[in-house]
Amino acid sequence: MNVNLAKAVLCSALLAWPAWLSAEIVNISTPESSLVLDATPGQKLRLMHFGAPVNASEISNLTPGVDVYPAYGIYPEREAALSITHSDGSMVTDLNVKSVTESTDKDGASIKTITLADTKYPLTVDVNYRTYPGQDIIETWTEIRNGEKSPVTLNRFMSASLPVRMGNVWLSSLYGTWANEARVEQRPLAHGVTMIKNKDGARNSHTAHAEVMFSLDGQPAENSGRVIGAALEYSGNYKLFVDTDDSDWHRFFAGINEENSAYRLAKGESFVTPPLALTYSTEGLSGASRNFHKWGRKYRLHDGDKPRKILLNSWEGVYFDIDEPGMQRMMQDIADMGGELFVMDDGWFGDRYQRNTDNAALGDWTVDTRKLPHGIDGLIEAADKAGVKFGIWIEPEMTNTTSRLYETHPEYVIKAPGRTPTQGRGGTQLVLDMANPKVQDIVFNVVDTLMTKYPRIDYIKWDANAPIMDHGSQYLAADKQSHLYIDWHKGLQKTLDRIREKHPDVTIQACASGGGRANWGFLPWFDEFWTSDNNDALQRIYMQWGTSYFFPAIAMASHVSAAPNHQTFRRIPIKFRTDVAMSGRMGLELQPQKMTEEERTVCKNAIADYKKIRPIVQLGDLYRLLSPYDRKGVASLMYVTPQKDDAVFFWWKTETFMNQQLPRIPMAGLDPDATYTVTELNRIDNEPLDFEGKAFTGRYLMDQGLEIPLTHRVDYDKNTDYASRILRLTRK
Repeated sequence: MNVNLAKAVLCSALLAWPAWLSAEIVNISTPESSLVLDATPGQKLRLMHFGAPVNASEISNLTPGVDVYPAYGIYPEREAALSITHSDGSMVTDLNVKSVTESTDKDGASIKTITLADTKYPLTVDVNYRTYPGQDIIETWTEIRNGEKSPVTLNRFMSASLPVRMGNVWLSSLYGTWANEARVEQRPLAHGVTMIKNKDGARNSHTAHAEVMFSLDGQPAENSGRVIGAALEYSGNYKLFVDTDDSDWHRFFAGINEENSAYRLAKGESFVTPPLALTYSTEGLSGASRNFHKWGRKYRLHDGDKPRKILLNSWEGVYFDIDEPGMQRMMQDIADMGGELFVMDDGWFGDRYQRNTDNAALGDWTVDTRKLPHGIDGLIEAADKAGVKFGIWIEPEMTNTTSRLYETHPEYVIKAPGRTPTQGRGGTQLVLDMANPKVQDIVFNVVDTLMTKYPRIDYIKWDANAPIMDHGSQYLAADKQSHLYIDWHKGLQKTLDRIREKHPDVTIQACASGGGRANWGFLPWFDEFWTSDNNDALQRIYMQWGTSYFFPAIAMASHVSAAPNHQTFRRIPIKFRTDVAMSGRMGLELQPQKMTEEERTVCKNAIADYKKIRPIVQLGDLYRLLSPYDRKGVASLMYVTPQKDDAVFFWWKTETFMNQQLPRIPMAGLDPDATYTVTELNRIDNEPLDFEGKAFTGRYLMDQGLEIPLTHRVDYDKNTDYASRILRLTRK
């Protein structure tokens, strides 16, 4: 063969050589997962693998898959993560890999940044991936930078997309409404588009949640099977959707909801999307949940490693009927039952306009001395005397038209130009414009003034009882009205940063007409969230089950309510109510003066037992065992310490029929070779359970479980149609 022919053959071979064999491979690893990308410069950024850890030799055998951050314009029939109108009017963006860099953040997390550049315009997109030491979470987000001479418009700006290989894939998601939040829905993914979105403006987890799970092996199971979990960490409007077309992939997209939110970037400006947290588990839905919980407690939830106090909130006890003797009496009542904190809810403020119902005084955070002659100081002194801490309710992002604030500064509210503002709760409530720095100062000062004047305030319940009801900012320029939803939340986050920098130790609850702010986008500034305004214990089993998919018990406020319940009017015995509350962050939401002596005794015993298991419930590993959504007549879950030396098993009967047959429930998460002693907590029976004080191996308990009686062994006149059990399992 002559030299020229040899060169021709070699050239032909090189041209035929697959480009991915010389690819730049990025392996983003956690202890139990790997996300492998082909980041070859000049090519699309493509997914090669997301799942169980892979070694170097396996990676060398992988082939590139689907573009992980597709842009709109070339092949416009396909869904895109990014859509831009360039400064010259073109709507075509074509992104290829430019470079790969690595860095470390203040938490010791590792960040890999893959910079994509448009093939024509000076516009770049950083696709970031962050992993934390010892955590099975990968966060991904983008930063879009405009290097063009004139502004560009972002029409869609997803945080991430993730291709999921077609197969028997099921989607688990949460839906609901006020007083019925976080209901679980599970369905197989089919062709077409599956959409989950929020457009509330101020809250984002009432009707849907920005978190989903993909079960890759068919119908979801709690403790087995491959699962991908995804949670968008954003406090505002979001959109999650799965596009299943004629390819072999379900394409999952997650990010800010771009509807009516086109965002203009001037030359040199950048736009950072919120992170999407991803996890992979081979231990089913509960395994994915444990990954979110561990990571969230350590890196996302404010003070996620500090056990929360047992509290009494005044709301359902007295509603707006606040007065000094009543508050002092409730403080003493919760102290007598062993509680640690009293929270005074709505109705304590207002001077010119008194807060006797929900139609006045929001924005005027002045103590109503007609109700509280000795002010907040007098209440804190009373709390000290009772031996409990003191907390207070506020709603700082809102105002009423009947208020000093609105009369003085009507320009501070959300309002469409030339239109009368739509009014919400009480017929007078309006939302303040958090995009306005002057409003940010007002909201900061609400908290700062309280904490400066009364530094012994231990707890703040921060409420948000209205959505954004008009699209209009009196602060933003006319050509930036579409920035409203995004800039409102930027302003809120700036304000929360200031509050937490100055007041890091006060516990703050995120309440928003109940569970409207159960999202990892809020929780860096909050210690917990109010799960729902509905405290009905039976319905709470369903709502807290769904909430636990992504959020740990330490963040989930769960209160004992009155009977009949104020939302459902169901009459549930105190034992069942306390047993449900003890599975979350336990609290009370009732008027103790209306409790019977028996109810007070049960509550006192439950609080004492909860203190024993509080570290296990709030900081332990969750194993959901039998779902109430399976309609087997019972629901069960358990918490286990990381060392597997202590565990708490919860069992609730969810319906009652004669001659009922309920399944026996195997446990999970225990050390199979260890022996555990069983002790019932919060017992009301006249005699102990047959296995009280007996010992069983973890292997037996996880294989067989224990036979739980369907009823309580109590006096005949104390029988009800409810039954529940809490068992503590202590390693010998």
